[in-house]
Amino acid sequence: MARARSTSISRRSVVAGLALTAAPVALAGANQAHAQAQQTPPDQSLYERLGGVFAIAAVVDHFSDAVVKNPIVGQKSKNPQLREWHTKNLKRLPGLKFMRTLWVCDVSGGPFQFKATRPGTTPLGLEEAHRALRISPAEFDEVAAELGRTLDFAKVPKREKTEVLAAFASHKDEVTAGYVSRAKRG
Repeated sequence: MARARSTSISRRSVVAGLALTAAPVALAGANQAHAQAQQTPPDQSLYERLGGVFAIAAVVDHFSDAVVKNPIVGQKSKNPQLREWHTKNLKRLPGLKFMRTLWVCDVSGGPFQFKATRPGTTPLGLEEAHRALRISPAEFDEVAAELGRTLDFAKVPKREKTEVLAAFASHKDEVTAGYVSRAKRG
């Protein structure tokens, strides 16, 4: 005779199931990262606390799409180089998302290594990849703000959000090198 099996469904499992089936991938990954951050030992890398490559890729996907639509640095930017990139080069966006994901995985201590497609003087070579875009410090700051909004959207915990934004900000001089050299020439 078959034994009757009791199925106990907790509120937590129902909420988790609904979140995974109804919420965007980025949100689900961020919720997992948030839960892990609350239960993880302090010696875990930022990569691990963010939830790994899948959670990072989901955030990068959302962030990249938001930058394209951003009125200051996207398709309607006053910077002609940024405006052109975000209107005429969108076929390259999937590759850029991939490279951005590798970059975040690398700088956050993950197992993936970013190699610049156009190496520069710094280990990550961001200055050459961005030089022709002539990104101003104010435009860089707007991209950082967009990243912050994306991290909030994905419900990335405050500690991890602060670390991601600090890693991003530490490359400001590289990314704005093209603007700075243009301004010096006059």
